[in-house]
Amino acid sequence: MTLAWQNKTQQSRHLNKVFCMSVQQASKSKVAVKPVELESAKEPPLNLYKPKEPYTATIISVERLVGPKAPGETCHIVIDHGGNVPYWEGQSYGVIPPGENPKKPGSPNTVRLYSIASTRYGDSFDGKTASLCVRRAVYYDPETGKEDPSKKGICSNFLCDSKPGDKVQITGPSGKIMLLPEDDPNATHIMIATGTGVAPYRGYLRRMFMEDVPTFKFGGLAWLFLGVANSDSLLYDEEFTNYLQQYPDNFRYDKALSREQTNRNGGKMYVQDKIEEYSDEIFKLLDGGAHIYFCGLKGMMPGIQDTLKRVAEQRGESWDQKLSQLKKNKQWHVEVY
Repeated sequence: MTLAWQNKTQQSRHLNKVFCMSVQQASKSKVAVKPVELESAKEPPLNLYKPKEPYTATIISVERLVGPKAPGETCHIVIDHGGNVPYWEGQSYGVIPPGENPKKPGSPNTVRLYSIASTRYGDSFDGKTASLCVRRAVYYDPETGKEDPSKKGICSNFLCDSKPGDKVQITGPSGKIMLLPEDDPNATHIMIATGTGVAPYRGYLRRMFMEDVPTFKFGGLAWLFLGVANSDSLLYDEEFTNYLQQYPDNFRYDKALSREQTNRNGGKMYVQDKIEEYSDEIFKLLDGGAHIYFCGLKGMMPGIQDTLKRVAEQRGESWDQKLSQLKKNKQWHVEVY
């Protein structure tokens, strides 16, 4: 009896090992995408649908991305566009929330732009969906500290409250500044995000590491810096951690958690502090032709620019000259809102 049981245990251990190996291999093998015709256009699609004649798409799913201790709520929203509103990684969709414009009674609401958080093939790899990463905008009265619903963000709340099957009016796609340059598949891409600014980078990274794209085989370095409040506020962390395990030579991932970590001066750790920590490497990579991207709230840029300027001066370089050179070489990509 004992021997049979031992054999059984060994057998199940062996099967377990085989299963674990196959899971590792499966997670490393890339996902087939279609339709491959989405690779054939020489130019990105632009403004296929305008605010006066938007496309009516359908909500597929709305999922809360953050944990219970995150300040605020951020949702991942998958939208079915039926393949009719194609886009490239790094572009944005406009969303027109239902209802009339409070500032212009009788007129529809104005368009709100959201960076697309998926590749051109979407999360179901069939070219028919797009995903948005949306933080619910709420307003707290500074006097009372209470939430004032009359001042909440109309579009972000509409999207975060929407249900599968709901209709959504979209425009676009728009934007060229954040397109992923693919002429050199071995290039270095340094991506800096605060909060939902991580959206376009999720698209880049899925294209680089998850999808089997026949015309783009990435062999360079992608380095993501993500700044959020705390661990519960991290977005797509599991996806990014996976790439780190599977492609340690091609992916780096650094997090700045302002409410959990301190910088070297004992203050809160912001994304610019992480940049300063690795500034020597970053400057060397930029000198070697790396692309650098910034996406998130516009308040992120002054602190980052000050840090880069200080580092450049410490290296005996003029930041203004360096910046104009980076812009001239099309290595500098900024989209803040």
